[in-house]
Amino acid sequence: MLTELRQKAQVTIPKEIIVKLGLSEGDKLDIFEKDGSICLMPVVVYPRKYLAELREEISGVKAKIASGEQPVFDSVDALFDKLEGD
Repeated sequence: MLTELRQKAQVTIPKEIIVKLGLSEGDKLDIFEKDGSICLMPVVVYPRKYLAELREEISGVKAKIASGEQPVFDSVDALFDKLEGD
């Protein structure tokens, strides 16, 4: 698909691509150059506080797994079998 570089270095992303990727107005896109091509990649931006809380929660789960307190399942089916058995 062909698009044109407009004033203030703006381009329009074709509607077919917007629909296919499920993008909406206000979504964030990372733009970078790779091997002479301009790449746009949809990204999700989280507040730093949320990321800090998530890291803390992950650390807690890793500690529980290491101590044997948190069960680990080889598959989703094994998890559901355990849940249905309790």
